[in-house]
Amino acid sequence: MKLLVLNGPNLNRLGKREPEIYGSETLEDVKERCINLASQFDATIDFKQSNHEGELVDWIHEAEDTNVKAIVFNPGAYTHTSIALRDAIAAVNVPVIEVHISNIHKRESFRHESKLAAECVGQICGLGTFGYELALRKFLEQ
Repeated sequence: MKLLVLNGPNLNRLGKREPEIYGSETLEDVKERCINLASQFDATIDFKQSNHEGELVDWIHEAEDTNVKAIVFNPGAYTHTSIALRDAIAAVNVPVIEVHISNIHKRESFRHESKLAAECVGQICGLGTFGYELALRKFLEQ
């Protein structure tokens, strides 16, 4: 089983960027935990990060073309702005769970709306990086 974990803009700065909101864990730490979890289920994970919207769109399209079973996606700030990512998710037959480290509903009002959530099977927010593992478990334990 192949899974894809996608990370959007600024997530490469985890551990450095606003640790009071996002914690001190790095994206590499998250990647390692995700890969370890997947290995317990004989699954593989492709773990990617980009600050570029079009690259994220391409990876979503490629997921369907390469038989990825599911996507865990932290779109970062693109959550609130990207119709292109919303349309990419709608254009593929691969389930997506949207993940956010912070609780976007307790933050600035512009962060309360997700353009992507309606095309995803679910949304996890506010549970720190543990949200990645919960989303993966949803797909791994099916």
